[in-house]
Amino acid sequence: MSEKIYCQGGGCSAKLGAKKLSRILEKIDKYEDPDLLVGFDSHDDASVLKITENKGIVSTLDFFPPMVEDPYLYGQIAATNALSDVYAMGGIPRTALNIVCFPDEEDLNILGRIIEGGNDKLKEAHVTLSGGHSIRDTSIKYGLSVTGIVDVDSIKTNNNAQAGDVLILTKKLGVGMTLNAMRMKDAAPEVLDDVFKSMTTLNKY
Repeated sequence: MSEKIYCQGGGCSAKLGAKKLSRILEKIDKYEDPDLLVGFDSHDDASVLKITENKGIVSTLDFFPPMVEDPYLYGQIAATNALSDVYAMGGIPRTALNIVCFPDEEDLNILGRIIEGGNDKLKEAHVTLSGGHSIRDTSIKYGLSVTGIVDVDSIKTNNNAQAGDVLILTKKLGVGMTLNAMRMKDAAPEVLDDVFKSMTTLNKY
């Protein structure tokens, strides 16, 4: 994969800022479902809709441009990241839909490797790939929409931490800085191996 085309910055660094989005979303007169337990108001990892007295559906969507040159590794990282949103809410992912943006002129074998990398992580998580959507674009983007289930009493949100809770760091500190160093060709191979292992480890572990 060509560095000039593919790896100019990806992952969370490609996101729009929460403050910018909040100014738009707060003006939306949305339907208020009383069974929606977690929505976008709290800027959480995923939404949760209560479907029975004890169970809820966890829904998330995550995609981004490549942050590495290897298409298979990129697919693995993107899928791991999307699945992590469900795990972060205390849920178990069950199904996933691919989201693909891909240039017409690019080699479809590259896309095949991206999707293969993502699907291998879904298989590891015992999550069914049930479909997806693709569009032509000027740049590559890939990710997934993931649906899971959660016990209502076990939902974890990003704004209810209490003193004495245990904080688990699911990625090693310095991942983003190391990827920036990689783009400047200033990252040791053994450090990158450690970073990529961290980025492709499912949070179910």
